[in-house]
Parts: sequence; C-alpha cells; structure tokens
Amino acid sequence: MRKYDEIVENIKSILEEKVAPSVAAHNGVISFIDFAMDTGVATLKLSGSCSGCAMSKITLQRGVETTLKHYVPEVSSIVGKDDEEAAEQGYEPYIPKDKEPDWKKFVR
Repeated sequence: MRKYDEIVENIKSILEEKVAPSVAAHNGVISFIDFAMDTGVATLKLSGSCSGCAMSKITLQRGVETTLKHYVPEVSSIVGKDDEEAAEQGYEPYIPKDKEPDWKKFVR
C-alpha cells in the first residue's frame, strides 16, 4: 500500500499533466485540496470559469474522475468544491445558486 504523500503527489501530477490543459482551454483550473485515505475520495477545487459552471459536474465525473481512477487506483471518487473567490476574479456561476438569473441575457 502506498503512502499518503505518494498518492497526493500522483494526483497532483495527473491533474497538472492530463487535466490542466483541457480545462485551461476554457479558462478553468482544477486543483488539489485533499485526499481521504480511508474512503479514497479526492477533494478538488474548481477555479476560474470552472467555479459554478453548470457543466463542471459532468466534467468532473466523466473526465477528471475517470482519469484519476485510471492513473491513481487509490482514488475511488472525487468531490468538487467551487472557489469562493471566483466572483472576485470576475467569474460567476452560469445561473447563480442564491439569486434569480438575469433572464435578459438568455433572450435574443
């Protein structure tokens, strides 16, 4: 069984090498927060345009989780957390969770 530090380093390297280029193309960033050895759950931070994006759950489950599970067998699942400072950087959720969307943006 590998040590925590080895697994974390492996997760970070896969995020940097395999995940970062894809999400960076959309002005997003997915970075490491934590890994729970007992459950195999990796917690990741969604920043930039990934924070609050309606598609981020699909990206996480179909892309990032599949990739991490393939390269890091200790990972059983992932949890994404939105960057709380994303709004200060000019990124808002596609449809904000705590208020009514600006419907004028969606009408042609």
